[in-house]
Amino acid sequence: MIGAANHQVLWAVVATLAYIVFHIWHSHSPKSVLSLMFKAVIYGVSTDTLLIHLGYFNFEDLWPSVYLSPLWMWVLWALMAGTINGSLSWLRGRPIAGAVLGAICGPMSYEAGMRMGAGAWVPGKQTMGMILVGLVWGVAIPLFFYWDRSPLERGLVKNT
Repeated sequence: MIGAANHQVLWAVVATLAYIVFHIWHSHSPKSVLSLMFKAVIYGVSTDTLLIHLGYFNFEDLWPSVYLSPLWMWVLWALMAGTINGSLSWLRGRPIAGAVLGAICGPMSYEAGMRMGAGAWVPGKQTMGMILVGLVWGVAIPLFFYWDRSPLERGLVKNT
């Protein structure tokens, strides 16, 4: 089976990177999309790596380094940034809604990954780990919109 739980992430990463390239290539503003994705990856790698080193969770596949979050998480952060002007465009101009959505859905996503075997919460630290992941994502969604200054009319959904 393919997946981080089985240390079989290469094809999933390659396919995701191919989609990201396709997404950037077909965007109205490739430079701004690439810039947002780069910032999101830096934010995600930094926060995930910090939470790993603070001892809240571990990932099964630590490539490229035991000192950083795994590469497959990097592409997920970039993929997430790609939704800012698509499926999440309705949150533009609604930072509180974005923060609440991020604070709820971020930990749920990490928990789902842990249950599928991609990582594990450190025993006794799951609750605080989920709270911290919630804070990371509660900041991430509004921050990504702040970093992305695309006009509203370029999003998938026009906001009112």
